[in-house]
Amino acid sequence: MSSPDPTVRAARNSAARPEKTSDTTVPGAAAPQHRPVVAVTGAASGTGALLTRALLESDEVKRVVAIDERRGDEEDADWHVLDVRDPAIAEKLRGADVVVHLALDLDLETDPAARTAYNVRGTQTVLTAAAAAGVHRVVLCTSAMVYGALPDNDVPLSEDAELRATADATGVGDLMEIERLAHRAPRAHPGLNVTVLRPTVLVGGTDTALTRYFESPRLLVVAGSRPTWQFCHVEDLVSALEYAALEKVEGELAVGCDGWLEQEEVEELTGIRRMELPSSVALGAAARLHRIGLTPSPAGDLAYTMHPWVVSGSRLHDAGWRPRWTNEEVLAELLEEVAGRHTVAGRRLGRKDATAAGAAGATVALLGTAALVRRARKARRRL
Repeated sequence: MSSPDPTVRAARNSAARPEKTSDTTVPGAAAPQHRPVVAVTGAASGTGALLTRALLESDEVKRVVAIDERRGDEEDADWHVLDVRDPAIAEKLRGADVVVHLALDLDLETDPAARTAYNVRGTQTVLTAAAAAGVHRVVLCTSAMVYGALPDNDVPLSEDAELRATADATGVGDLMEIERLAHRAPRAHPGLNVTVLRPTVLVGGTDTALTRYFESPRLLVVAGSRPTWQFCHVEDLVSALEYAALEKVEGELAVGCDGWLEQEEVEELTGIRRMELPSSVALGAAARLHRIGLTPSPAGDLAYTMHPWVVSGSRLHDAGWRPRWTNEEVLAELLEEVAGRHTVAGRRLGRKDATAAGAAGATVALLGTAALVRRARKARRRL
């Protein structure tokens, strides 16, 4: 297979984009009329911790209220330790101008029912509590996965494209419900503005089905599919969240690197070869392996490695925001993060397992297990 033309890649990644700069402020934009008090949920770890630190360092923020089930490291924030589903959160939000809600659980290993109970109920409580406390803006963070990964998607998708995802992939059902809550909240609570950010494949201390894809010894490619890859470094997500908290943007906004990478470009950049399987084999095996508990990822996760779901990000660009990272740079960082990890079909293997069996052999073994399970079930039905 021939290598992609770098000139074509550069032209595609810069097409319909304003000139990229490293400055993430709006050129010539007026400063906010007042310095807002910003509350952050999920502030003790991950993206929430990074945003809390960024807001504390900003001259445009008056005070930061940090909320989580444990106290974080940022001593200058006003900490409140509680579960976001606790209605008492309304009192903790009193006096805040903006709430950035980042207390979500999208862990692959979490029980799905418990995950949904936390994510949906938590968002409902935060929206209601914010309105009761007189907060005028809530910023939510979902994922560009809500657009769905479908063979007929435009490349790139516009931000006002229909949300066509289903609940088949990890956590996406929760994110779709959060999107519905965001849409209904301004009608239920007049005066409350809800801004939603939708990052692409998030990288930077994250562990998802899509980052685990790059822990495999071979990149699984479904025959006849058209994978495209668009990444978002967590630092760019934090700067976009800060933008939203400072009310420089509003509405529904996609966040990610400029442009995208084709599957062939990903293989060239990573040096990882593909393993191509027919759709029926790949999807059937993924579903069975998940059903019998061998892998944490449902078959729906595979769609996001098959079909395009890249986005334009034009609304943030129009407001003057620019990503600091390119797709190539984020992919390189992801490879550094996952170095030494061994994952097959979403299941992380110990070093001993991977070395003894060989990771490629483990892939075949897992697929073979699915076939054996199918034959056993057919045999039982014939008895």
